[in-house]
Amino acid sequence: MNRNNFTVLRGGLLDTADTSEKIFESAYVTNTRLMGVISMYIHFKLPDNPTMSDLHQFFYFDAEEYGFETYRSLLGDDPEALEDISRSMISGLGGENVPITLREAMSLLQEYIRFNRQAKLPLPDGFTEYEFLLRQSITLTEPERYVLMKKQCCQIHTSCERINYFLMRVFGRDFSVAAFLTDGACQLDEFPSFKAATLCKNHIEPGDTPNSYICESLVEFDDHYHITISTVQTNDSQITEFSRISDFKVSPAEASMMLSRSEFITVFELLDLPESFTKTATQKTTMAMIHPHESGTLYMLFHPDNKHVNKWEYRLNDDVMGMYFISNGGQLLCAAYTIDDIRALEHDLSNSSFAKKLIPTAKYEFQEPVLYEFIQSGFEEFNTFVDAIRTGEES
Repeated sequence: MNRNNFTVLRGGLLDTADTSEKIFESAYVTNTRLMGVISMYIHFKLPDNPTMSDLHQFFYFDAEEYGFETYRSLLGDDPEALEDISRSMISGLGGENVPITLREAMSLLQEYIRFNRQAKLPLPDGFTEYEFLLRQSITLTEPERYVLMKKQCCQIHTSCERINYFLMRVFGRDFSVAAFLTDGACQLDEFPSFKAATLCKNHIEPGDTPNSYICESLVEFDDHYHITISTVQTNDSQITEFSRISDFKVSPAEASMMLSRSEFITVFELLDLPESFTKTATQKTTMAMIHPHESGTLYMLFHPDNKHVNKWEYRLNDDVMGMYFISNGGQLLCAAYTIDDIRALEHDLSNSSFAKKLIPTAKYEFQEPVLYEFIQSGFEEFNTFVDAIRTGEES
């Protein structure tokens, strides 16, 4: 095991730790760099403080816009608290945790701190807790940088997966990682007038020659939408050519139509107060991201991986498995975009300790998503909201 000693600086969380030494235990990074974000974890032992002998640090990095965005830490050994932080920082990324060395961890932290300073972005709270990781400047060799990048990137299995990841990085103007997917010779900046953009949708079709593909992409930046047409050439493991054919603007309404899809919603009446539905109510809610609203609480559920990238038609939001919404009106709404996912969420509820407190009252299939509209509508009962929609459509 790679073990290193450091002197603890006073301040922040560590003010409570009567210790002058930290011993590096382990670190890992998520292999989600091709999605544009990663989380990193570092664990130190504090031998001078037997009652709080562990320091756990979590870092969240956004390579496109926000840089070093979030920092959280835990002093001591509280498995439940540690799992809660881990879920909030890592579970929504859909990747795996890959072990890294302390040298690699320090290099990543220093890289994103430089990002923030160059972009004039504030660093997250807790600087005095991680400042000691900046005291020794780390400069990786090219082979070391390659190894670290490999650890941050998932294994790619198909041409469509490689193309989708490549276009995400290109439109995000994340060219150093886009180049990692190429043979090093192809042009990357084919859309120089674009700011860093989000790839909302991408449709891939075979081109006229072997291993060539035509991509129709819907991208967004600064609330503007463009449809781009480009060609990509691949071999078994790399992008070898990339060229622009055309691009044109589309309105937000046109983009919304392109992204529209069915939404399946099952309505349950609650036999208990909404407060009794907690993050541990079902197997899937333990990994949920929770979003409070004035009208209730939304539990966002993600697929445990990023297999949605491995499709000939990629959609940004296909990483969402579904949603549970607990309304202030005493209803639980179960929503998903596919039959398989809505059935999986219903099964999750039926096998929970909460199942006896639920009465299914209605099932709906809508041609476009309506859950968010309901959440913002001011209606307390979903059935009443649906009746209002139908009345509006008929009038």
